Amino acid sequence: MISAGGLSARLALRVYGFLCWALIPVLRWRLRRRARAEPLYGQHVDERFGYYATEISPSLRQGAGPRVWVHAVSLGETRAAGLLLTALREAIPGVHIVLTHGTATGRAAGAALLQPGDVQLWQPWDAPGAVQRFLQACAPQMGLLIDTEVWPNLVAGCAQAGVPLYLVNARLSEASLRAYQRAPWLSGPAFAALAGVWAQTDADAARLRALGAPVRGVPGNFKFDARPDARQVEQGRALRAALRKPVVMLASSREGEESHWLQALRAMRADVPDCHWLLVPRHPQRFDAVADLLRDAGLSVARRSQHRALEKWVSDPAAVWLGDSLGEMALYYSLADVALLGGSFAPLGGQNLIEAAACGCIVVMGPHTFNFSEVAERALAAGAAVRVADMAEALAVVTRLLDSDAPQRHACAQDFAAGYGGAVARTVAALMALQPQLI
Repeated sequence: MISAGGLSARLALRVYGFLCWALIPVLRWRLRRRARAEPLYGQHVDERFGYYATEISPSLRQGAGPRVWVHAVSLGETRAAGLLLTALREAIPGVHIVLTHGTATGRAAGAALLQPGDVQLWQPWDAPGAVQRFLQACAPQMGLLIDTEVWPNLVAGCAQAGVPLYLVNARLSEASLRAYQRAPWLSGPAFAALAGVWAQTDADAARLRALGAPVRGVPGNFKFDARPDARQVEQGRALRAALRKPVVMLASSREGEESHWLQALRAMRADVPDCHWLLVPRHPQRFDAVADLLRDAGLSVARRSQHRALEKWVSDPAAVWLGDSLGEMALYYSLADVALLGGSFAPLGGQNLIEAAACGCIVVMGPHTFNFSEVAERALAAGAAVRVADMAEALAVVTRLLDSDAPQRHACAQDFAAGYGGAVARTVAALMALQPQLI
């Protein structure tokens, strides 16, 4: 006999699935629009709906070896996936990876993680037919979702197909928890049907348990295991040492934050820090718009994309250096003395500051870091970061940092980043204990 709650959950899933199916034309239209700025969105579009032009890969045929599906929606998750894939290859001899993404930046970065026999695809749209076709084509023996990528039909489809699906490096903000709790008939069964969850922090674990997720442990954050590109760090530090003035970076800035920065500069007038300014927008589709915004404000701009040689770029006398490239954050953080943390000066939850700390860059955070609250508090306690109320206070704090305790804080930042490693190894060990047949 089916309970009223169970019937409601099944009905909610069916209605949700119908809506996802009905929205497919809208999704195709949106992808065409995004492809104008980022052409990768216009490629392999049918993969999103479970249609594949050719056989995905001969290596994925039955009996060809263990098959593990790893989903990394965007760039940050893909960087975490790189660490996870290395550990999985060591733990599972002959493993073949199916790597999926939802964004162009994630897919572009993920291409470098593939080995012979691996497959890279777009994440299937969360309509029942697309999910079913994806699982039939790939036949994974285990699925790993990185961060907070829980889609109701995807979870239900894996449960029906007998594919154990795990959420790893999981995080969940208070805002996301409240959003999920607005639709408990849909979110509750989805989280409860996961085979296991490993959270980044105790607070994340508590919020995930509140949704019914089977939290099995708190191994930590994968990003503490990451090591910045050594060559980029060396280049950045060499350039910084040769400059006569320090470099202050607005890192991974989001829409509106560049305007706040410009307003704060105007308000400070003669008290503006004597430094080089480096702006690195979070999303590549905004590079041109930010360049136009800066020029309209009367500032000269030197774009990284227009200078093949780093030395020529940083010798440009422009008022602002624009970091409009992908895959060079370690270079930018190593070049900068101080970084203003994007996403934290508008109510967007902030960005992860671990990479900045690993490069020895001091971080100045605005009031909004709810997406990474525990990491932010740990950085504050370690002296690797400073909290401010707004952009105006951030610029005032930058002046103090550049004049006084910068060397000590550089060391604190690196020590903080090095002190919380091991999350990837702990997670993979837990997975292998549950799935020994893959070894």
